[in-house]
Amino acid sequence: MATIKPFAALRPKPELADQICELPYDVMSSDEAREMAAGNPLSFLHVSKPEIDLPRDTDPYAPEVYATGRENLHKLMAQGALRQDDRPCFYLYRQVMGKHSQVGLVAAASCQEYLDGIIRKHEFTRPDKEDDRVRHIESLNSQTGPVFLSYRAVPELDALFAGIVSGPPEVDFVAGDGVRHTAWTISDPAVIGTIESAFSRIPNLYIADGHHRSAAAGRVYQARKGAGHSARFLTVIFPHNQMQILPYNRVVKDLNGRSPEQLVQELAKVFVMEPGSGAAPAAKHQLGLFLAGTWHCLSFRPERTGSSNPIETLDVSLLQNLVLAPLFGIDDPRTSKRISFVGGIRGTGELEKLVKSGEYACAFSMFPTSMNDLMSIADANGIMPPKSTWFEPKLRDAMFSHMI
Repeated sequence: MATIKPFAALRPKPELADQICELPYDVMSSDEAREMAAGNPLSFLHVSKPEIDLPRDTDPYAPEVYATGRENLHKLMAQGALRQDDRPCFYLYRQVMGKHSQVGLVAAASCQEYLDGIIRKHEFTRPDKEDDRVRHIESLNSQTGPVFLSYRAVPELDALFAGIVSGPPEVDFVAGDGVRHTAWTISDPAVIGTIESAFSRIPNLYIADGHHRSAAAGRVYQARKGAGHSARFLTVIFPHNQMQILPYNRVVKDLNGRSPEQLVQELAKVFVMEPGSGAAPAAKHQLGLFLAGTWHCLSFRPERTGSSNPIETLDVSLLQNLVLAPLFGIDDPRTSKRISFVGGIRGTGELEKLVKSGEYACAFSMFPTSMNDLMSIADANGIMPPKSTWFEPKLRDAMFSHMI
């Protein structure tokens, strides 16, 4: 069962939140971060991507990078831009992106439950990225990037949280990308107890985004043997039916020696094809293909989708196993230089642009993976193919930090 606890968060001064809070460190390059933080000494990118304050040729994994991040965090704390609460609390964090709204509980989850599999994962992690997050946590003595978790929705919690967010918030701002971020504090011991009790009856939590941050927190916990607050890690936990997953689309450099006409003939063995149809697929087991200036709607033939293995029935798996490997010769999409991945937030127009530029030969637009598929695979201890999910909106760093 899930054991979550309140914690004394380090948070921005409410009137400065829009200047401090930033997108996660791993959704931008160092150059993009440098440009985003230009002229704003309060930007949390000085903490989460501190190489922006060092010469451009600095190795982002050099010791001085982590030392700079620690210095910048302490500077924000010293000037009162970031302040730590004086007692443990839960928090609610609402994000509104267009017509989509989601409300998550900000809490400290158990590192041991992550290691034991009660908090389930669905992706492999890379050692170099884990090492980076470990060094960042160790240098700052803080977890500054929340892990994005989910749970199967509980009506009791839905009703409780709806009542809380009907009241006045402490932080409320619209970021530059148009996403609204709002936060409430839960300090009443009785309400905290109710929430802890409700989560203690939830069998599992699921990592949506933040596998490297989770793994790093687990490693720090083991190294410190749970000293201080290292036994817990920073999370925002959303009910599964509020999560928004966008597609993760594919663009391919070449047709592996085929002409467009030959490729279409080969694809017709795998799909029912409708040339000239819409760019965005409307249902599971349907893809869009942009080839030679035209969109095609591709529907997997039913006999191709009958596996009982939930991983094998994902559209990203079917595309990889039936098309990318046998037709394009892309056996490992993690390492191949002939394929790139485009987050659905960029839309199908970006796919057209990339193909028309001549840099890519064709593009596949995907239907989003569902939360039910993700949870089923995680429950079976399965690992999803790379670039299967793109969650939006992204959690903002610095809304909450966990001092360990």
